[in-house]
Amino acid sequence: MNAVVPRPARQTAAAGREGPHVAGDWRIRAADDRLTAVAGTVRALLAPHLGGRLLPDTDGGAPGCGPATLVLALDATPSAPHRTPVGVSPRGLSEPADESYRLTVTEHAVTCRAATPEGVFRAATTAVQLIAASEGRLPRQELADAPRHAWRGLMLDPARGHLTPDELRRVIDLAALYKLNVLHLHLTDNEGWRLQTPAVPALTAAGADGTPRAFYTVEEYRALQEYAAERFVTVVPEIDLPGHCAALREALPGLPDAPAPEGLAGRFPFVPPLDLADPTTRDAVASILADVCRTTVGPFVHIGGDEAVGATPESFALAVRELRALVRAAGKRPLAWQESSRAGITPDDIAQFWVDVPMMDLPDTEEELARRPELLAAGHTVELVRALKTFFAPADHDVARVVEGGGRVLLSPQSHLYLDRPYAPDVAPPDQAESAARLGFPLYRPRGVRHAAAWDPASHGIPDARIAGIEMTLFGESITGLDDLTTLLLPRLASLAETAWTGRAPEWEDHRVRLARHGRLWRERGLAYLASTEIPWP
Repeated sequence: MNAVVPRPARQTAAAGREGPHVAGDWRIRAADDRLTAVAGTVRALLAPHLGGRLLPDTDGGAPGCGPATLVLALDATPSAPHRTPVGVSPRGLSEPADESYRLTVTEHAVTCRAATPEGVFRAATTAVQLIAASEGRLPRQELADAPRHAWRGLMLDPARGHLTPDELRRVIDLAALYKLNVLHLHLTDNEGWRLQTPAVPALTAAGADGTPRAFYTVEEYRALQEYAAERFVTVVPEIDLPGHCAALREALPGLPDAPAPEGLAGRFPFVPPLDLADPTTRDAVASILADVCRTTVGPFVHIGGDEAVGATPESFALAVRELRALVRAAGKRPLAWQESSRAGITPDDIAQFWVDVPMMDLPDTEEELARRPELLAAGHTVELVRALKTFFAPADHDVARVVEGGGRVLLSPQSHLYLDRPYAPDVAPPDQAESAARLGFPLYRPRGVRHAAAWDPASHGIPDARIAGIEMTLFGESITGLDDLTTLLLPRLASLAETAWTGRAPEWEDHRVRLARHGRLWRERGLAYLASTEIPWP
């Protein structure tokens, strides 16, 4: 068997001698000048696995002479299982891109064929996995595949757990290897503002004590988008408003609070949301969003809209409508968390589904609470739990609002796709027990890798025509560096990337065996991962 993740739709063994030896020398050859840039990107992805065995760029003759060859070729009829993916194109295309491909392993070569450069690149990431996760000779075979979902994303949270541009590039490489095509960056929150915003320089100025803040300059942000685009990954920035705004309030003191529901003020700690009905506030936000849209290459800007605790429904709805209008006026398409559905939905709106009350898995009684040590440790009381359920009760109807309004749902349910969920203690090997216990959002019930891999996109009952895509999320409350981040991502990212690509949960026994071969790939890339006891690592 091969260890490719996502598992290709069609795998056919070929008769004859075995294919190239992975331990030998390799070269990359673009059979079409239009694939020269793709070949350079594939070379960069292969380099950590082949080192000096990846020969310099040169034609060097036809396949079969000397080193093994990874051939990239455009083919208008590549005999791949072409289908139109479900969902929204993250690149803003009227129809999702054709990412179908065919990969053939012969005695001396691995050939990647597709009708588009994007499809060739998806085939090449399969080839990288075959080479990196295999030992000995590759079996002669043919693989063919195409995605089920057009939008396959990963959200990271540098607002809370900052990552350097180089670290983000390493995550982009990882995402591309598993055929993800969106990097959603949660750039602002109470804890920080991570994108240089020339209109309001105070957002990234040094603190009152002179301590410099960590953020991405406009030049770094543009370079990051260019790097992602070379891997057919679209960057979507998130400016989270009108709640989660402490960093903005610190930079622009004196902005008025949004009108609060009667009796809420002072009962629970929260940062008051912004009041977008206030002209000064609206002008400041308009300048910020215009800057963000101006420096963003992709077609989407995320406006947040989640957990606006302390705003009346009327104030919140006004804020969402203003934020959407400002992004559209700047030439971009807005998307927001599911709560934005309460401001109305049109066919052009995308709402990111992350929660409903049953999914929150909260206790109802003192006895049930007593059996949840993670909630008790965080100071939860039955009163607080009831308040949370009351606040989140409208979430139970958000998806229906989106569907009925003709909008699109981006699937990110916290039950399975929130990768800041702690690992269950019983799946952590002894040498990783301490880090497994430290990492993740402590209010989520810990789970294993199999739990994430079991998620079924169809379980939510949303019609295909109303689905935008699938996106994993990883909020950064517990992140202190790249090793923490990738330990939470891996192996779960690979499992959910397979679900996003194929449209269904993988068969676990087969999947766990394939996953086991990817530990080597991650080690060669210098990426930490949880060696879950659920998986038979070699």
